[in-house]
Amino acid sequence: MTPERLQRILEGALMAAQRPLSVEELERLFEGDASRPERASIREALREIAESCQDRGYHLKEVGSGYRFQVDEELAPWVSRLWEEKPPRYSRALLETLALIAYRQPITRAEIEEVRGVAVSSHIIRTLTEREWIRVVGHKELPGRPALFGTTRGFLDYFNLKSLDELPTLAELRDLDQPARE
Repeated sequence: MTPERLQRILEGALMAAQRPLSVEELERLFEGDASRPERASIREALREIAESCQDRGYHLKEVGSGYRFQVDEELAPWVSRLWEEKPPRYSRALLETLALIAYRQPITRAEIEEVRGVAVSSHIIRTLTEREWIRVVGHKELPGRPALFGTTRGFLDYFNLKSLDELPTLAELRDLDQPARE
């Protein structure tokens, strides 16, 4: 199979997919093919595709669960007009809870409540779980064996992260709160 043909097949699959596709999933597209490409060839084709998108209105992005095409952020004001519904608004309590789970995982509900100083409602945990942003990753060895929460690949995908290492540092977050100094 020629590199150009491989790129076209991968582009088509990524365009048709409703979610990011991992390299393993892309490899499975070629199961049973006599000219099945090597994993290195697939990675090279993905690199070539990413390069070819540089001057377009979209790019190839690697996120936690694989690769996807997405519109450049600078075009969001125009592209967002295609959808009439407003993006969901989340409460401060929900976002604080999610941030604590992301930065301190694995973490129990009691530990979240201790840091926040207030109880975490079941609704918040349910919403984060239904959005597939968090999941139970284990149980702490304490009486009652409380659940330990951690983030998911869905969290990484939604927030456009490849790994948790890409989360902003606490210092960077503090800088966002500071007014711009001239």
